[in-house]
Order: sequence, then C-alpha cells, then structure tokens
Amino acid sequence: MPLPFIGAKKKQQPAAPAMRVALPPDTLESESSSLRLHYQSMSSHGVRMPHVDNVPVLLPRFLEGFATQVELVEPLDETFQNAAPQLLRPQVALEWINAHHGRSQIARHALFILETLDGIDLAYETFALALLAGDLDAEGFPRFDAIVGGPISFWDEATGDLIVRIALCWGGEGTKGDTQRAAQRLLARLVANMLATQGATELGRVERPVAVIGEQRTSCPHCGFRQIDRRAHYCPKCGLRLAGN
Repeated sequence: MPLPFIGAKKKQQPAAPAMRVALPPDTLESESSSLRLHYQSMSSHGVRMPHVDNVPVLLPRFLEGFATQVELVEPLDETFQNAAPQLLRPQVALEWINAHHGRSQIARHALFILETLDGIDLAYETFALALLAGDLDAEGFPRFDAIVGGPISFWDEATGDLIVRIALCWGGEGTKGDTQRAAQRLLARLVANMLATQGATELGRVERPVAVIGEQRTSCPHCGFRQIDRRAHYCPKCGLRLAGN
C-alpha cells in the first residue's frame, strides 16, 4: 500500500474577494477648499495723434488731475521676449519676474492682469499707469476693487501716427458689483481728457500690430532698443523712422 508523501501540504484554496463597502455619496463627510479669482480689464478705442518725440513725457500728462504718482513702463528688449505671468511655465514666469521685479506693487498688479488678459503687449507698447480709484492693502498692492490703469501707446506702421488708448483693470480675491460702473465713468473722463489734447484727431478702432517672434531683429540707432522686427518702419520705443523702410 503506497504511503502519502511526508510533509506535503494541502493545496490552498484562493481567498474569497473582500466585500466592498458601499458608501452613499450624500452620507460621506469630506473637506473641500476653493479660491475664486476674478480679473477684468477695459480698454477704449485708439486716439490718433501726430508723431511726437517725447512719449515718456506725453503719456503721464493724460493722467494729470486723476493721479499724483504715475509710473512709466516702456517696451521690453529681446532679453525678455518670452516673459509672461504664467506660474505653471517656470521659464517664462522667471523672465517676467526678472523683467518687472524692480517695479512698484501697483505696476506689477496692473501688468499681471493686463498681460494675463492679453490687454497689452510690451513688445511694442508703452504704458503710463497709476492707482486711479480705491485703496492699497497692507503690503502696498491694490485691493480687488481698486482701479489701476492709464494710457497705452504704439506707433501706427502705416502712417507713423501715435495711437493712444486708455486701459483700466481691477480684480483679485473678491468681487464688487459697482467697480465696473465706476471704471466706465472713469474711462469716459480719461478719454475726453485725451481728446481735448492738442493734436488729437480722431477716436476709432485701430488694429494693434502683431509682434513676430524670430531671429530677424535689428536695433534702433537712436535709443538702442534691440527688439525691432526688420519689417518695421518705426521704433516701438522712441518712434524713430527707420532708414531704408
């Protein structure tokens, strides 16, 4: 009679799958968080003005009677051509910080909103800005209901005229219903003040140029600005008529 193999183990049966506990969603307790940011900008049509050589002096004058401290932001050179306030893209965010870290809190607030909303392009536009309504917080930044802005200019490649528009922006952590109405009234007053300037000819929609990113760049012989497309007729920074165009 054959003997069973000593030490052999019986084949184990697979364990039965554990039963899943059903949790009704309406009975499950959880913790949630949210943050709502609301940014808004408003821009007028462009006012056409004759060619001038003192844009850094002209633009702040449009805010006389509206603000006492005006900051000027001129076009950025090729070093910061990719700068953008996008935190999820570290390289462009670092360029943006390096380009604007020396500016005031008010200027960084305005540029963050306008560049995020594609309301300004510092490849060719000049911006004179100030706090026009509202208050600052303890760190010197505009509150969510404060209105910041001013005139933005660029050169019309077809005529050589200076095109100036008014851009306002506001927002952050919070909303206030009458901020937009206050901005509309303020925009109307600023545009009327600009139209009263000597030399202003018309108010109408003017297509903003599209900045072309590429290697074919040249420098302005007058101000040294190094971010000029070779097809441009005027320097975006000083407005010099470029020879050969």
